[in-house]
Amino acid sequence: MARPSFQAAPGTRDLLSPDTDRWRLFTALFAEEAARAGFGQIVPPMFEDAGVFTRLGEASDVVSKELYDFEDKGGRRIALRPEFTASVCRAYAQNRQLTPWKTWYVGSAFRYDKPQKGRYRQFDQVGAEVIGSHDPDLDIELIALASRFYERVGLTTTQGQPNSVTLMLNSLGDKADRPAYLAALQSHFQANLGELSEQSAKTLELNPLRVLDSKRREDAELVAAAPILSDFISDEAGAAFERVQAGLAALNIPFTIAPRLVRGLDYYTRTTFEFAATSLDAAQNAVGGGGRYDGLVADLGGPDEPGVGFALGIDRTLLACDEASVFAAPDTAVDVWVVSTTGDLDGLAITDELRRAGLRVDRSFDHRSMKAQMKAANRSGAAVAVIVGDDEAAAGTVSVRSMRSDRQSDDRPQFEISRSEMVGPIKELLLP
Repeated sequence: MARPSFQAAPGTRDLLSPDTDRWRLFTALFAEEAARAGFGQIVPPMFEDAGVFTRLGEASDVVSKELYDFEDKGGRRIALRPEFTASVCRAYAQNRQLTPWKTWYVGSAFRYDKPQKGRYRQFDQVGAEVIGSHDPDLDIELIALASRFYERVGLTTTQGQPNSVTLMLNSLGDKADRPAYLAALQSHFQANLGELSEQSAKTLELNPLRVLDSKRREDAELVAAAPILSDFISDEAGAAFERVQAGLAALNIPFTIAPRLVRGLDYYTRTTFEFAATSLDAAQNAVGGGGRYDGLVADLGGPDEPGVGFALGIDRTLLACDEASVFAAPDTAVDVWVVSTTGDLDGLAITDELRRAGLRVDRSFDHRSMKAQMKAANRSGAAVAVIVGDDEAAAGTVSVRSMRSDRQSDDRPQFEISRSEMVGPIKELLLP
């Protein structure tokens, strides 16, 4: 009987080195930027009671079509997280932190979506949230955090560059502003119902606001002609939006007002924003975004605390970096390759000693010949080979050889040195 041959599930993939090294550097840089801004990390559960996520809005595709939900062995309805904000709000409602509570995260989320280039059913995000303040300066701070991070990975907010990201900005007003606007939208789309796509006609019955999210060609003209939310928002919400714009201008962060930007989830209020990469196809160029979600904490059983946050897609951002030829994978070659032919424990001990000295070190196994081990050293990309044979082991020495092409003409391309004194000279060979 043939053994089964298993593959990664559709919409998932194995992330291998050097891609994992790049992923780790990406998340480390984000952690650094978040820490500078006073954010502490949260690691929420990967799955929650499905009710945590159904509060994102039944009209949202994330809830109605893409949620990975199931009944566990205890009879509870569970869902893998499709995003982090709801989990963060649930965590605040349960654990009650001092406000404003500033927290950041990194991890996988899950959506049963159509797999596309840079879009997977299991995907990774970094993000940040602040709970407990209405101050629009926090909206500015979060947008600035995302913008500065993009700059660190080589995606500038300067427009017109092939490696730029465009910040699109809008205000959805307060919840009290929504009924009049929804009625205007309903009237607009209902009057032209025959011209809407079948999917958008169904969405209209659940939430007219979601129709504005449609990217379908047949809906484009009607969406473009739809009423603008800014005509319906309160003076207070309008003043907050003006403050956000003024703050971004003061920080020299360019933005574009996008009056029909509503994002894909129903919990957003007031400020909403999205980053789009110019290096990606326009239909799939969103690499991150967020906004305010005042009221979501209360919906999840906590106090009526306001919130604001964002998430950046790691996969799509790295794809944008690839297209713009920025943020290449880091050099992961080892510094030193240990070659040992003694058949004893010398190679093991030398490798450990050099690693403890802070160097990246590897070695051959399976008692290979000197020739085979030197070939492995060359393939490894190591800058230095440390060689120990029977003669060196007996004398308490090692032979050190530079493997770098720019050092091959040195007067001493290979030299012998006491094993107790090898660390310093090896580190000197590793200098640029």
